[in-house]
This record gives sequence, structure tokens and C-alpha cells, in this order.
Amino acid sequence: MRTAIIGGGIAGLAAAYELERARAADPSVIYTLFESRDRLGGSLASETRAGTVLERGPDSFLTEKPAATELCRELGLGSELLPSNDASRKTYILVGNRLVALPDGLMFLVPTKLVPTALTPLFSFKTKARMALELLHPPRKSRNADESVAALVERHFGSEAVDRLADPLLSGIYGGDASQLSARTVLPRLVEMETEYGSLTRGMLAAHRKMRAKAAANGAAANGSKKNSAPRPIFTTLRGGMQQLVDTVKGKLDWAAVRLSTPVSALEKTADGWLVHSLGTAEFFDSVIVASPAWAAGVLLAPVDAALSDNLGAIPYSSSITVNLVYDEAKLGNLPDGFGFLVPVCEGRSLLACTFSHRKFLGRTAPGKAVIRAFLGGMRNEALLAETDAALVAIVRNDLIDILGDSTPGIGIDPEYTQVTRWRRAMAQYAVGHQDRMQRINQRVALLPGLHLVGNAYDGIGIPDCIRLGRKAAKDLVAGSR
Repeated sequence: MRTAIIGGGIAGLAAAYELERARAADPSVIYTLFESRDRLGGSLASETRAGTVLERGPDSFLTEKPAATELCRELGLGSELLPSNDASRKTYILVGNRLVALPDGLMFLVPTKLVPTALTPLFSFKTKARMALELLHPPRKSRNADESVAALVERHFGSEAVDRLADPLLSGIYGGDASQLSARTVLPRLVEMETEYGSLTRGMLAAHRKMRAKAAANGAAANGSKKNSAPRPIFTTLRGGMQQLVDTVKGKLDWAAVRLSTPVSALEKTADGWLVHSLGTAEFFDSVIVASPAWAAGVLLAPVDAALSDNLGAIPYSSSITVNLVYDEAKLGNLPDGFGFLVPVCEGRSLLACTFSHRKFLGRTAPGKAVIRAFLGGMRNEALLAETDAALVAIVRNDLIDILGDSTPGIGIDPEYTQVTRWRRAMAQYAVGHQDRMQRINQRVALLPGLHLVGNAYDGIGIPDCIRLGRKAAKDLVAGSR
């Protein structure tokens, strides 16, 4: 079985790793990984400078999704896994140029504690009253039609909750727009709660009670054991940066099967397999795992299936910019407590979010240094990609001085080091109608034997999702060949 993997991001690497494992048991399993760039890893890229880890792309993955942790442990990186410093976790929202902490009891955009919600300056009295009355919402009949996250949240909590809560939180995750993102895909639990309970608050409280009961039952079952019952961290990273995962997977592959700086120009379906065109030559493969972005996959598959190509090309993508600033912590002074802050669009700033990286993960920053990680771009401000590095650093610094100048006077000092990274069309957007589009895509793929699509455009945007999909595609191909 000969398999071509197109794209060397984490999804493609996970597929290659799984095929390499299969090859160790069965030499007839052959794979070739095509990557257009001169490096593997896609948006996973880290730099360690003078003992400080700087992440150019994602800095971690969700702990509750097991695929990434499982792969790290298989690779021998278990001792390198580093939990987020949740004891100090606190996130702010910028409101009127003032940092306001998210109130305690906020779960999946839903306020579940009366007193913190009543006292927070994040919302006006009108919005707080609406949140209280939300408990009276009757169950809503299940509807097949999708809607935006903004529409769902506004129906329950009002437009201010969209502007100050849903939009900045989802922008921080997806780099997208709550008025465009699919509620059924992005927040399926809330859609289900609305159907069953009507009130999202009552639904979330019921879910929380079930979770506590389950945890209590598990605790009773494990009573007397020496198992650590400490809660799992929200995020997990690697001590040496996410690049450590990329480098370790690379070390497990047959390097003769990896082709860097080798873009694929076309795919061609034959009676018994696939022709992969690259650098003026065509090679035959029994199967193809396309791990490139959906828009790129659509271009490659246009001659094979126009309808599939159109649906892939219709998946929106956002671009982003990360700016890392390294400071002398003593000169910088005290930053606000917590992990950082989010900036709603209505604040009119270029800055989307800011993370105090040296606090989020302990032990990855050199002693005496502070790392501020800023995010720009998103769906609404792609024009910033054309700015120079110096201009982007200046934009970030000016925003930080305006926002943090009173609490952290030292924010105006020059950073010791700056790093700017642009990610063009890198983050898939699960827009309204995404599930229907995925159904059409899956139907077309089912008619093309040997074709698998993996990546962040289909069934989860995170690192664990991409790893899960990449490995599953490889396993399915190996199983089907036997």
C-alpha cells in the first residue's frame, strides 16, 4: 500500500507517524510526505532564546482532549508535559479601556453564580437583569436550521453579552466572529441545553450537578487508593515548546519518505489509485491523505470533483499575527494578576488578545524575564498582515501602554527582544451551516476511494483534533488494505 500525505502540519505528521508504525510491522506499507515549505510542523513553531521559550503559533492544547497527550506519551515525552498554572488563572476583558476580570462561575459563556454576576462591572444593570430573567426561558423546539453563536447568546443574554463576552472569547479561540460562527458546531452543548431546558443557565447548572455527582462517585470508588485526585489542568504544553512535539515525531519517521520544499500541483484520480503531480513529475499512490488547508485541498481536487472542490473552498479561514515581547521583569513592574486579557472589537483597537506567557506556564521563561504575547489580525483586520514587523510591534506597544500604563508604568520601556510571526489563512472558521457543508463533503469523499481529508477545517480546530484525525485516517487505510 502506497500512501501520499500532502501537508506536513501536525495532522499530516500524525498520519505519517501512524503509517511509520504500521511499516515497522508490514514493510509493504509505504508512504511519502509532501510539504511545500522547508520545514515541518505547520503552525507549531517554537524558538528558545536565552532560556526562554517563545511560541510562534499555538502555545498548548486542551488537556481534556486526549489525542495530543497520548501521542506525547507514546513518543517518550511524558516527563516533558507541563500543565498550565491554573492556580493563577485569571482572564480580563477590556471595557472602556479598563481591565475587568471575568466573573467567577462563568461556564461556556453562561453565568452560573448570582453574586459574582450581580457585582461584576463587565455588564450593565440591564444585561444583569436579563441574565437573571434568563432562568425563565422555556424549552425551545429543536430546529434543523443552524444559527450564529451571536444569535444564540443574544437571544438569552442580550447584545452586550455578545460584544463583551462571546465575541472576544471566541475570537481568542477561533480568530473569528461570533456573528459568523456556527452555534451547532462551536457550542453544541448549549444548543442541546436550550432544547431540553430552555434556560442555558439552568441547563449548565444541571450539567454541573451531574459532573459533581460523577466525580463524587469516582472518588468513592477510588477511596483508599493512592491515586492523585487533583483536577486536570485546562491546558498542557511541552517544556521545550510545541516544536518539541514536531521534532520528536520527525525523529520517528523514515526521512527518505519526507520531501520538503516539494509542493503538490495537482491530484489525478485513476482507475486503481491516484497520481500526485509535483515538480514536473507524477507518481502513483494507492491512497492520498490531504492534510493541507481546505482551500488548498479544494484547488488540488478541482479536476477530480468540482462539487467537492467548491465545498472545500467555501470553508472560511482567518489569518493571525503573533507578537512576542521579552522584558526584564524588574524594570517592567507588576502586570495585572492572571494570564492576560481579551479585547472586544467594540473597543476599537488592533490588539485582539494578550497573554502573560511567563505566568501561564511556569518554568519555560528565564529567571527575571517576562514574556507578553500579543495577537492581531483575525477576520476583521487582515490588512495588518501587510504591515512591517516594526510597525506591528509599535501597534502592540502603543496599545499596551494605553491599556496597562496606569497599573504597569514600566510597560513603556523597550523590550529586550521582539518576534513577529504571520499566519496567513491558517485558522478554519466553522461558519453557520458548517455541519451541512461537512455532510456534503463527506458524501463526495465517500465516492473517491483512497481519499482522506484531515486538518483543522473539518471536525475540531485544536491540536488534539488534528492528531486524532490524522492518525485515524492512517489507521483506516492500513485496516482497509488488509
